[in-house]
Amino acid sequence: MMNDWIDVAVLLLKNSLKPLPQELNELDWKTNLSDKSERLAQHISAFANCKGGGFLAFGINNEGVSKPLTKVEVDDIVKKIGNVARHNLAQPIGVDHAVIDFNNDPILFIHIPEHLEKPVYLRGGDLFDSYKRSAGQTVKLSKHEVGQLLATSSGFDFEDQIAMANVGGDEVFTLLDYDSYFTLQEKRLPETTKGILNILANDGLIRKSHELWDITNLGALMFTKDMQKFKDLRRKAVRVVVYSGDSRVNAVKEQVGVKGYASGFEGLVSYIMDQLPSNEVIETALRRKVKMYPEVAVREFVANALIHQDLTIRGAGIMIEIFNDRIEITNPGSPLVDTNRFIDAAPKSRNEILASIMRRLNICEERGSGVDRAVQSIEDYQLPAPKFIKGDGYTRVIMYAPTQLTRMNNEDRIRACYQHTCLHYVNNQPVNNQSVRKRFNISKNNVSFASKIIAETIDSGLIKSSDPESASKKYASYVPFWT
Repeated sequence: MMNDWIDVAVLLLKNSLKPLPQELNELDWKTNLSDKSERLAQHISAFANCKGGGFLAFGINNEGVSKPLTKVEVDDIVKKIGNVARHNLAQPIGVDHAVIDFNNDPILFIHIPEHLEKPVYLRGGDLFDSYKRSAGQTVKLSKHEVGQLLATSSGFDFEDQIAMANVGGDEVFTLLDYDSYFTLQEKRLPETTKGILNILANDGLIRKSHELWDITNLGALMFTKDMQKFKDLRRKAVRVVVYSGDSRVNAVKEQVGVKGYASGFEGLVSYIMDQLPSNEVIETALRRKVKMYPEVAVREFVANALIHQDLTIRGAGIMIEIFNDRIEITNPGSPLVDTNRFIDAAPKSRNEILASIMRRLNICEERGSGVDRAVQSIEDYQLPAPKFIKGDGYTRVIMYAPTQLTRMNNEDRIRACYQHTCLHYVNNQPVNNQSVRKRFNISKNNVSFASKIIAETIDSGLIKSSDPESASKKYASYVPFWT
């Protein structure tokens, strides 16, 4: 329904303006039309090639400030965009529009839906005259990206593509850790090689090719015994780098994963945990070592990186970097949801086939619960809140080592208070001065410090009062900005 896309457009516009004004991949601010129809066609191509499509928001200047349009300007924009969408692209695009009141000013939204036949390219050119959105800008697609869009448009997912063709049954067993496949699912190993091969084929790990077998990308990524055996997947191996200090100047250790994501996951997590420093705690007069970061958080964030990476990006894989004061987990591909909504939103997965089998193997949580569990475990350890970064072509999660509250900066406190509020909201728990004190381990005698953190987070636009009509500060509670 039309109202559905309008609601999405308004939410994206709000997110683009706060906390700091910035254009999004899904939304572009405009004050007027370019005289060049070709540039407008490039914008339409980019949004039509984007997952979920996108929006042009007319009436907002480059600084994110309203610049109201007249009715004549609105009519002229709608007419010109309609003509360009129909006549200047190889695939005619049907666009929609609506004028809404936003902060007492009219904003014209142009909705450009995702096109089924991608890539959408400029008429008179070829497939490589195609565009995409990157870091809030419209840029040309690379040859590789065009190829991947063609494959996706035909319904041929990356996981279904062939990693190695025409392999004999015995070679399948040499290349893939089929024992791990059955062990992880607690399934009994079939007695015959034919039975094993048929089950692997039913799960999409291999595919029959006359008298031989093709190993799919899914099979290789999940259960290879050696990622280096698969030329096009070598860079998909997970790298763990340990640094001495807080910068990337001195790398003291680097390990590149060999096994598949599923068969090697437990070993990967164990290796990461072994590299982490420990804290010494005393319980009932006994000393014991406790890792600085909760294993739950490490597991969930690594699993998320595996699942949500953009597998179509060549020459890039998952990087886990361990510093004295933090861990950074980076995967190729910008996130498909707003980083401020990681805790509550059901994730959109680029690789649903891979995600599905990883959930079935209990490597990751059910949809949407993994980040919640990770953030909750970080709160339990009373660590600084993790930072979620949307980069140009990558997603990064940063976990921080223990830091005294007095040494946290404004951003750290606001981020922790916001995530605390999100976590409590999705769990149906109130957020108030008392819960914030507990989150930051603030004493009862320092109520004002907790109030200061809450006020800073309200001012940032990330949380708000659950009852704006109430004047009571003592019984005030708070909810995320998106409720």
